[in-house]
Amino acid sequence: MTTIQIIRGFKDILPGETELWQHIEKIARDIFENFGFQEIRLPVLERSELFARSIGADTDIVEKEMYTFPDRKGDLLTMRPEATASVVRAYIQHKLYAKDPVQKIYSIGPMFRRERPQKGRYRQFYQINAEVFGIASPLIDAQLIFMLTTIFSKLNVTDIATHINSLGCPECRPGFKKALSTLLSSVSDKLCSDCTRRHKRNPLRVLDCKVPSCREAMSGAPAILDFLCPECKEHFNTVKKRLETLNIPYIVDKNLVRGLDYYTRTTFEIQTGSLGAQSAVAGGGRYDGLLKALGGPDHPAIGFAIGLDRLAEIKSAESDNFLQNPEVFIAALGDHGRTAALEWACHLGLEGIKTELNLNDRSLKSQMKRANRLGAAHVLIVGEDELTKSTVIMRNMNTKNQFSIPVHGLVENIKKILKKGIIH
Repeated sequence: MTTIQIIRGFKDILPGETELWQHIEKIARDIFENFGFQEIRLPVLERSELFARSIGADTDIVEKEMYTFPDRKGDLLTMRPEATASVVRAYIQHKLYAKDPVQKIYSIGPMFRRERPQKGRYRQFYQINAEVFGIASPLIDAQLIFMLTTIFSKLNVTDIATHINSLGCPECRPGFKKALSTLLSSVSDKLCSDCTRRHKRNPLRVLDCKVPSCREAMSGAPAILDFLCPECKEHFNTVKKRLETLNIPYIVDKNLVRGLDYYTRTTFEIQTGSLGAQSAVAGGGRYDGLLKALGGPDHPAIGFAIGLDRLAEIKSAESDNFLQNPEVFIAALGDHGRTAALEWACHLGLEGIKTELNLNDRSLKSQMKRANRLGAAHVLIVGEDELTKSTVIMRNMNTKNQFSIPVHGLVENIKKILKKGIIH
């Protein structure tokens, strides 16, 4: 009988990896909460219309990559391909703005896109998202970029560069699109099939294409920054000045666009040289018109997403540093020894002392080998002889020192020993 394998493009996050993921998540949560963000937990399934209206019906995500299916009533449902639209839907549906139009929200969870699997890119992938509603000031743009770079700094990820651009607004973008379309018409024979289609429907997306021939063809593309209206230009200049005040180095990247329809004005990306072609590990921007487009109030908004899979890939060499090794391993011999070990392990666990034990009939030598494999700091040895004497042996696995401690008050004694480091 053949074994069942995982679906292509999906990944198991195994013990040994999850500790690193939890570390990354904890750093992000701490920073979010220090800056006044609150967590939201979103459903994986949404109505397909939500993403067609927010991301754009003619985007690659909606046309090619979404996992969409009809339910039993015939309604089209989609496994969320990104988080922002779902957060906006919740903000509108639950009228979070009624309490306070300024809302700072973060989320952590899986997204789903049927893309071609490659290093750092999976069909089920994970994102850390932050969204701010109700603030039009460019100062929040700078603060979000500061928060994002702080997360990487706290994680000691140094091979990064902050790229920024402005996508303008509906008032100043038409002139740029016209100039861009003129260029695209002159190089149409050099564009890939996707960009040939994008040329007519959304020419900005050609700037984001990774195909070498398209990148070469677009090397002389006009910069949207040259077409900004006075308000957008002032907004972007303020963002740059505040980043300089906050000591955040940045690169103005005229080709930086977002792949989703709802972005306006400030857009940004954290890029790294550690992931090959998949250089972007985080990105975001302002999406001032999305709430109104989805039937909500006309409130400004901005946010970002971190690719958790990609960030974990960068940090994978350090995964061993986050393994949770047991402080105590109980090597038990005989039925009475295992019964006592079970009771002690439960009480030690309640006291916050990470404890492993043996519940199978194994030799002491075999149990000591397992304790060593687990990286246990200490081993309690208990058998019929020890119980008869009302003592157990405690062994330091690093120094190999050991001595007897009484069974009576064992849990409290171990707590004191570990606290004082008597046998460390």
